[in-house]
Amino acid sequence: MKLQIFTDGGARGNPGPAAVGVVIKNSKSGEIILKCSEYLGETTNNQAEYQALILGLQKAKGIFKTYKTGKGEIECFLDSELVVKHLNHEYKIKDEGLQPLFLQVWNLMLDFDSVTFTHIRREKNKEADRLVNKALNEHRI
Repeated sequence: MKLQIFTDGGARGNPGPAAVGVVIKNSKSGEIILKCSEYLGETTNNQAEYQALILGLQKAKGIFKTYKTGKGEIECFLDSELVVKHLNHEYKIKDEGLQPLFLQVWNLMLDFDSVTFTHIRREKNKEADRLVNKALNEHRI
């Protein structure tokens, strides 16, 4: 089984109130298997982007367990060029706040047969972006 994970994280202000959105699809059929969002509290945009990916990988791990399909393959699509270039070893991670998040992603990758990271334009990530804004809007007091 192969899954596609579309993730987005955002903060209103940098740092500021932040949230994440995740959409997981069956890569063969394009069927949406899971959509979720979470409010994070105060953090930076880049940290929120990493947190979104971490949540997506955790959810994918649960999906593979539910379907008892072994480890499976993951294709991750993010509109954060920085995070994709970190994970594809094109950029060094200079921000100390991102280093532990990178390690979390790296450790989660061990739970899958293969994981790829692809940068996509924001227009191709509308559903995950919508989930981020929904979580931020619902949290407003």
